[in-house]
Amino acid sequence: MKKFLMGWVSLTALSGAALAQETENGNSVGESIIPADIDTISVYATRNPIEAFDYPGQVTVVGKDVIEDFNPSTLADIFDAVPGSNIGGGPRRSGQTPDIRGLSGEGVLVLFDGARQSFLSGHDGRFFVDPDLVQAVEVVRGPTSALYGSGALGGVIALRTVTAADLLESGETASVKVGGGFQSVNDEWRITSTGAWRNQDNSLDVVGNFTLRNSGDIELGSGLTLPSDDEVLSSLFKTTFRASDSLTFSASWIRFGGDSIDPNNPQGNSIAGAGNGEVFRDIDSNTIRGGVNYAPIGSKLIDANLVGYYTRNIVEEDEVDTARLISREVETVGVALDNRSKFSFGAAVFGAGADLTLTYGGEFYRDDQIGLDNTTGDGTRGGVPNAKGTFYGLFAQAELAVNNPLGTPGVLTIIPAIRWDKFENEAPGEASTDDEATSPKVGVSYKPIEELIIFGNWAEAFRAPSFNEIYADNVHFRIPNLSVPGPFGPFGPPAFVTNFFVPNPDLMPEESQTWEVGAGVDLNGILFDGDTFTAKGAYFQSDVTNLIDLDVNIPFTCFLTPDILPPFAPPCGSGEAFGNISQNVNVTNAEISGVEIEAYYDAAYFYLRGNFSSIDGRDIDNDEFVGILSPDTTFFDAGLKWPQADLRLGGRVTIGSDFDEVNDPADARDGYTVGDIYLVWEPSRGPLEGLRLDLGIDNISDTDYQIIAAGVSQPGRNFKAAISWQQGF
Repeated sequence: MKKFLMGWVSLTALSGAALAQETENGNSVGESIIPADIDTISVYATRNPIEAFDYPGQVTVVGKDVIEDFNPSTLADIFDAVPGSNIGGGPRRSGQTPDIRGLSGEGVLVLFDGARQSFLSGHDGRFFVDPDLVQAVEVVRGPTSALYGSGALGGVIALRTVTAADLLESGETASVKVGGGFQSVNDEWRITSTGAWRNQDNSLDVVGNFTLRNSGDIELGSGLTLPSDDEVLSSLFKTTFRASDSLTFSASWIRFGGDSIDPNNPQGNSIAGAGNGEVFRDIDSNTIRGGVNYAPIGSKLIDANLVGYYTRNIVEEDEVDTARLISREVETVGVALDNRSKFSFGAAVFGAGADLTLTYGGEFYRDDQIGLDNTTGDGTRGGVPNAKGTFYGLFAQAELAVNNPLGTPGVLTIIPAIRWDKFENEAPGEASTDDEATSPKVGVSYKPIEELIIFGNWAEAFRAPSFNEIYADNVHFRIPNLSVPGPFGPFGPPAFVTNFFVPNPDLMPEESQTWEVGAGVDLNGILFDGDTFTAKGAYFQSDVTNLIDLDVNIPFTCFLTPDILPPFAPPCGSGEAFGNISQNVNVTNAEISGVEIEAYYDAAYFYLRGNFSSIDGRDIDNDEFVGILSPDTTFFDAGLKWPQADLRLGGRVTIGSDFDEVNDPADARDGYTVGDIYLVWEPSRGPLEGLRLDLGIDNISDTDYQIIAAGVSQPGRNFKAAISWQQGF
């Protein structure tokens, strides 16, 4: 299958149809969403509006129409539509984390309306936002440190929330949308409401959203039930003021409040028990953003954006059976300034002429973390140091499009970029650390004809060690010491020893060098008048050095009973004196490679979108598998349209291959095929205009399948229904 699809890339010159969003300017979020078709626009790939088909790399934008067809409970539900990207962590909402091209955690940058989301935890999730608030999800795959600095080795996941313009039709000054839904797999119900308003001259607009979800235990495909109790309250407020045709101000507030009862580690199919107690988990997430765009009418030299943001994420865990209360709080303050200058050159300079866009600017942000544990002597939490990280960056990028280069037909586009970053980490009582990095990148594409593109890119990227990795200290975990009788004799409870975190101020940044090649086609009128077909594919290879990993050491005698202890064996005990420690270290040099393909076809009465991804990751020193690897995955989403009845009937199929890229054969897992169906009814006229009804069944055959890890079953058959009504005035 893999060889066939790789051959298909080279024979048909596929390249990816990205479902992207249109924006008004380079870095600020625009006010309209383009339907999921071939003329889509990406912003975050170059910090500039660019047709996704023309970007010399892989970027996917999942628009609101596709998001709604999934009728998602969490954003993880839509990532089947994005090749090379996954949401791991298991079925529970509170543990879901993203990965791109085999990298996760600090290797994936998450943005909400351009604001960095720096909250990272070993077990908690990162997507503190409800799908109802999201207008589009843009996923830039591949290293992007040349524009975004640290944390973008794997890529960027950028969410754009709804704006007033998304809900208001021409001539309307107000709009109201209300809705609700239910899904059976976890008895989840949802209610949501959105309102938008703008004044007559469109100089001021406001949008607000409120969504409440409540869910219970999750029925797995294995037939087991995963305990979970979840309530989420999300809200959004956003306003835009256009002081003049040249000057625009914007502000927004995104809030996510989550209350759940689940294990301390909610990931996988974990059940509360010894060492993983049940907790009342409280999530309080706030993102506040303000922006200014200044683009004088008629000026090609100034199109400037100033964006400032503040995020505060708190996860508090109150253990059900004890008095222990722990928490992690991460605050981020950031500001970014960039500008675009455009130039045109005539035939005297570049043959048939050329266009140049320079994008340049700087960024500052600071992360502050506080960890609390009411059972420790000083109130600090093990592995969650009270620490601060500060980052400064300057970047520049050129987009040069040359017509008829050297007399050949078509357009040659060259996009070089470079960024310089300086970063510092500090914690009370610990030595501060600092370093700097330079991240270059260059992308080249050639379109001999409008319908065909061939592209390649090369990039260096880095990921600074986080203050969690540098300064982690105190208790990591406790385990029974089997090598000695317990305090109440051989038949009583065992004695326990403690594994401690040890700081490592000598950690070096993770670094990568990546090259990528691909091609694409963009066709119209293939089978019918007005139909479209876009496809894009690429092969990439990344050499990643100094990967940071948590090295956990436990004396082996802790697991041996007194009757089998060898003579002169090292004793089992707590802490550094006995080698019972955990420390983050630079351990691995990896090579990660893969193939990604996307395609999209649309006609008057039917549509088909699909993708394929394959990834391999190896430690070049010992040939062991490394990275967040997944099976070869093929995804199809096809549907029939009945315009006269305002109906669409669709089906999705996800096929995963057998997975054997594991170092322990016990971790291998079987392939799977999972199918969904859905029906959408949207009356476009008459008294029911504005109504939308969604019906569907996910995992129709109630398949027991595993995509995250061996033994982690996914949710079973899921009946879904949603209804909404929108009215403009």
